[in-house]
Amino acid sequence: MTKFAFIFPGQGSQFIGMGKALADQFGSAKAVFEEVDDALDQDLSGLIWNGSEDELKLTENTQPALMAVSVAAMRALEEAQDIRADAATFVAGHSLGEYSALTSAGAIEVGDCARLLRIRGQAMQTAVPAGEGAMAALLGASPEQAGDLCKAGAVEGPCEIANDNAPGQIVISGAKPAVELAISGAKEAGVKKAVLLPVSAPFHCSLMQPAADAMAEALLNIDIKPPTVPLIANVTATAGRDPDAIRQQLVDQVTGQVRWTESVQFMASEGIEATIEAGAGKVLSVMNRRTARELEGLTLGAPDDIAAIAERLR
Repeated sequence: MTKFAFIFPGQGSQFIGMGKALADQFGSAKAVFEEVDDALDQDLSGLIWNGSEDELKLTENTQPALMAVSVAAMRALEEAQDIRADAATFVAGHSLGEYSALTSAGAIEVGDCARLLRIRGQAMQTAVPAGEGAMAALLGASPEQAGDLCKAGAVEGPCEIANDNAPGQIVISGAKPAVELAISGAKEAGVKKAVLLPVSAPFHCSLMQPAADAMAEALLNIDIKPPTVPLIANVTATAGRDPDAIRQQLVDQVTGQVRWTESVQFMASEGIEATIEAGAGKVLSVMNRRTARELEGLTLGAPDDIAAIAERLR
């Protein structure tokens, strides 16, 4: 059997209508959306399927919405083909996708996860006043080049690497003047392109400390079980199953770097042959090929994907 990992997308993958075909065809998938709606006391599924893009893009809605779609996809796969998270060698998620991974692997209950992500989304949105933070993509940059640019920008305030997504695809985050100063020197530093991102807050940097504090408090009240399959954590790029370590990693990742390149390299080094991206879109599957070309990327976001995955894994 193919050695594979389930991976779960983060913010930016959302679109109106995601997950509806799964909910229409599979009772277990529909039940996930109903559970999330009940936990949040909101018709989030109605927003996901028929709402406005602007409302779905609000961080407090996007985060639980993407988790709901990912977990619904996993439940549909189990219902149709009896393939669960523990059939994989690892699970991993990009930023908020880490919560989807843990819920899919039985570490966190769906309702608890929805409430955590509502808190996380609200806390991250309000941690920095609007307009004071920024994020930028550095295309063609090495981690060393990105680090040097962050040091240069830091004279104007915090400026840090937020996401190391793939070779040549690094995102920096921090105070807006600091990020702008950093990218102003990008061309001279040999970086192919540097662009400000249309985001609502400077995620995954030290300015998010108030949000990290809010998550530390919220997570104290949540029961986290050992996941049925090891989680490759964003902040360590290594795998583990210890609930106390996972709880701390979820706090640390609010201000910490998403070490996705290293996470994919870890998968490849452990003999993973394929990844299955459960949820909306295929952003991670495309991105991962820049890190490990030999890694096959499958997607699980629609009913038609289920039989194809089952056939591939036989």
